[in-house]
Amino acid sequence: MRKELLAFLSVVLLISGCGGNTENPGAETAVDPQKQYRWRMVTTWPKNFPGMGMAPERIADRVREMSNGRLDITVYGAGEVVPALETFEAVSSGTVQMGHGAAYYWRGSVPAAQFFTAVPFGLSAQEMNGWLLHGGGMALWEELYARYNLVPMVGGNTGVQMAGWFNKEINSLADLKGIKMRIPGLGGEVFEAAGGTAVNIPAGEIFTSLQTGVIDAAEWVGPFNDLVLGFHQVAKYYYYPGWQEPGPNLEMIVNQRAYDSLPKDLQIILRTAAEAINNDVLSEYTARNNRALSELVDVHQVQVRRLPDDVLAALKAISDERVQALVGDDPLARKIYESYESYRQGVMNYSELSERAFLNARANLEGYEP
Repeated sequence: MRKELLAFLSVVLLISGCGGNTENPGAETAVDPQKQYRWRMVTTWPKNFPGMGMAPERIADRVREMSNGRLDITVYGAGEVVPALETFEAVSSGTVQMGHGAAYYWRGSVPAAQFFTAVPFGLSAQEMNGWLLHGGGMALWEELYARYNLVPMVGGNTGVQMAGWFNKEINSLADLKGIKMRIPGLGGEVFEAAGGTAVNIPAGEIFTSLQTGVIDAAEWVGPFNDLVLGFHQVAKYYYYPGWQEPGPNLEMIVNQRAYDSLPKDLQIILRTAAEAINNDVLSEYTARNNRALSELVDVHQVQVRRLPDDVLAALKAISDERVQALVGDDPLARKIYESYESYRQGVMNYSELSERAFLNARANLEGYEP
């Protein structure tokens, strides 16, 4: 009996030593530094597409380096595993662990997600980052996506986009009527309410659709990407400002169960890499858009036009109505909207005294005319 009791106590002590802190069952166990996680990330962008398409590649590279190869992510372009606009569902269902795209692509099933990409006449890139990372927006985004078994993270921002490519001049709101335009998200809803027809198609289909007349106009991003896709070959007029996407935020989404399976340090590495590339994407677009615009104008003789003020005013009025309709009776959507709008009103006050005042002063002093 004595030998059996000693044997039993030895087993208990062994289990206690290996099983962690018995006084605090919730305490974390030691992380295996050798375990490797192999994940797949699908995107809404063509493979290795400049700017946005390279963002997920850079995130994967940064994670691999910081984790010393413990988290190894393979990135797939649109259509390689799932179609571009099925990225959200693929990650939500656990078909793949990660995705990269833009939240307004899911407006059909998650209308409130559009607040986390772009609202017409809404936040600039700098302001958007402020709301998400320091203004309460990220917590609301996480609350919304928790319904779909997803963890959202920032994944880049292109800055203010262009209003789009047209084959006819836009001199009044009436000129928008009957136009079929590739324009997603809330901007698309506003465009339809103004008399046009909004079409949501991925990047790889825009050029052919313009060329064949499937659509009459298209907005994609800005000079950097638009030059690469060759829109100047199939459209004559390039309009600004990008009222529909003043600071469009890109997203990296992670399946909740996959995220929970990671040790804490890898979770932090994943978030840190996403925030680093979020800044990198905006920096790249800022650097490359001006050079691409010069080429479009000087080499390809693209006609850059400003939308008339009365057209912008009409689009703003419609936008305000569509945002209210989007919120509807959903309590969470209402909470997101109130946070977004409260932040927008506050940050506009400062932006007028800082960004706009400086830019106007610089332009006036240097005699700049667009």
